[in-house]
Amino acid sequence: MKITHIFLISLLVSLVIPLAPAQAARNSPDNIYEVKVGDTLPDIAKKYDTSSEEIKLTNGMQSDLLLVGQKLWVPITYEVIAGDTIEELASKYHSSVETIKSANKLTNKQLYAGQILKINPKRMTMQGQHILMTKEEFQEWLFNNIFKRKINLIQQHHTWIPSYNRFNGSNHFQLLKGMESYHINKMGWKTIAQNITTFPDGKIAVSRPFNMAPEGSIGPTANSVGIAIEHVGNFDLGQDMMTKEQKDTIIYINALLCIKFGLTPSIDSITYHHWWNVKTGERVLDKGPDYNVKTCPGTGFFGGNSTTSAKKYFYPLISRKMEEIIASMD
Repeated sequence: MKITHIFLISLLVSLVIPLAPAQAARNSPDNIYEVKVGDTLPDIAKKYDTSSEEIKLTNGMQSDLLLVGQKLWVPITYEVIAGDTIEELASKYHSSVETIKSANKLTNKQLYAGQILKINPKRMTMQGQHILMTKEEFQEWLFNNIFKRKINLIQQHHTWIPSYNRFNGSNHFQLLKGMESYHINKMGWKTIAQNITTFPDGKIAVSRPFNMAPEGSIGPTANSVGIAIEHVGNFDLGQDMMTKEQKDTIIYINALLCIKFGLTPSIDSITYHHWWNVKTGERVLDKGPDYNVKTCPGTGFFGGNSTTSAKKYFYPLISRKMEEIIASMD
C-alpha cells in the first residue's frame, strides 16, 4: 500500500491536534503546544505555569531536547459550562479524573457552571529513560514526536531470556533494568540495546531513545537506520505461546511505525534478526547457515522466521492494521 507524504502528514496532523471546544478556545490556548525555533523547556514551562520536569513526565520525554514541530501536552485553564463532567474533561484534555481533582483540590467530582479549573495532562508511567505505555498511548507519543535520525528499517527480535516465566504481570521495569544492566555491563553497550520492548500483557516500553541507533549483533548496516523491537518471550517452536495481547500490540506498533516513517511492509522495511549474519552483519535472508544466524524472533513467530512466513503471515496483518488506523484518523 502506497501512502503519499502529503496524505500522511495531513493524517498525522489531524490525529495529534484535537479540536478544542469553543469555550476552551475562548478561555485559554489549546493544550497541545507545537515547539518553535528558539523554544526551551524552561520557557515553555513558565508560559504554562508548570515545571520542566512536569512537561517531561506528561510527554514521556527522555531528555531536555526539543525539536521544531514536536508537540507537547501542556496545562490549560478551563471555565466549566453547564453539562460538563469531570470524566468528559479528562478525556478531552488528555488528563484523568484524579489529576484534575488533585490540581484543583476537589473532594468530589461535582462541577458547577463558571468554575475555573486547571487541567493538567496526565503523567506517563516512567522510570529513568524507560516509558511504559499502552499501544494507544504509544500512538499519541509517536505521532507527537519528531525524530532527527533517518529510520527506514524495523527490526523484530525476541528476548529468548527473559521468557514468559520471568514475567509476573507487573515487573515490566524490573525486566527492563535487568536487560539494561546486562547490555551495559556484559556487552559493553552504551545503554539498553533496543528502542522498544513489548510484553505478554500487551504493554509497550520505549527505552533507548529513537534518536539513538540500536546496538547488537544484527550489524551496523541494519542498526544505522533501524528501530529495534524486542518482544519479551521465547518464540521458538515448543516454547512460549504468544498471548493475543502481545500479538495485537506487535501488529499495532509495527503499523504505527510504518505510517510514521512512510514505510510499506516488506523484507526491506520490516526485518527479522534471523536474516542477518551475526559475524559479518550482512543480510542473508533465508540463506544463512545455522551457525552464523540466530533463530530470532523465533521459529514460531507469526508462522515462522523465514521471509516466506513473513510475507504470508506477518506483513498482511500489518498492512490491514495500517488501513484501519488511517481510516480512524481520517
